[in-house]
Amino acid sequence: MFSPDDLPYFDPHTKRRVCFISGGNSGIGYYTVLHLYLHGYVVYLGGRNKNRVETAIQSLKQEALTRRKDPRQALGELYFLEIDLLNLSSVEKAMAEFKTREKTLHLLINNAGIMAVPFSLTKDNFEIQLQTNYISHFLITNRLLPLMLNPSLVQDPRIIYISSVGHWFTFFPFKMDYQFNYRPNIIFTWFRYGLAKTAGMQFINRVAKIHPQILCVSVHPGFVMNTNLFSHFTRLPFIGLLFWVFFQIFGYFFGISNEEGSYATLKCALSDELTPQKDNEKFFVSYGKEHQPSYLAKSSYYAANNWAWTVAELEKRGIKI
Repeated sequence: MFSPDDLPYFDPHTKRRVCFISGGNSGIGYYTVLHLYLHGYVVYLGGRNKNRVETAIQSLKQEALTRRKDPRQALGELYFLEIDLLNLSSVEKAMAEFKTREKTLHLLINNAGIMAVPFSLTKDNFEIQLQTNYISHFLITNRLLPLMLNPSLVQDPRIIYISSVGHWFTFFPFKMDYQFNYRPNIIFTWFRYGLAKTAGMQFINRVAKIHPQILCVSVHPGFVMNTNLFSHFTRLPFIGLLFWVFFQIFGYFFGISNEEGSYATLKCALSDELTPQKDNEKFFVSYGKEHQPSYLAKSSYYAANNWAWTVAELEKRGIKI
């Protein structure tokens, strides 16, 4: 059985390691942060609601005291960083703020996401799932990459993109400006979700090719049914109850807990068995098991095209990459 306790510990007094994670105050992200904190990491939790994140930080600190196996091991540090993935100006501001507070970054976890919501556009005029799950993380990664590239200051840098088995929902070649704004939403929302997650995986693989010294991987945490990702479906009138029952039954047989859902990310973040030379561009599922993604997700051709599209679209909005 996998246990995060078996992963390497970093003494923050002698080997300070810094992590930025989006959406680390709830769900899978909460337990990812908890174990990184227990392993000595300085973790910046990116979120848009200061009260929620600060409350989560206090909870994490209290829980860590009860979880710590060896009281002689120092805990890391936890900080809030305000960021709204639905607003690219907020993303830019947050990354500039991070750079004033830290000069190095060892671990970047693109964790936050939304799933299967109705069609809408952000103020930046991107489809909401595309911007949250992909565009904003593309921008975050490009802004923080310079903090990871100095080998004399940063050893073993890693970038993890939290994807999903849902990337298979877009199983055909697509253009990035496909919006799938059709009815019924209950079907086409999954195409939008799959497109965003596939684009994220292509992006992280492209980063691995450009910067092969950084370990870059994608992760499907597993079927975690008690997150707020399904809240839209369970709140629908009439059929919401049917979805709730389905999710309960599915979760009973195939689901894992939020904490178990964090294990794949933690293994990719902390294990000294993984290296850029042999593990770059890999896709990991529950408990850190290696798995094959869709052919589109690992396509270098589509990754290059979609990178170019993203850069061009950001430039239209005054953002230089």
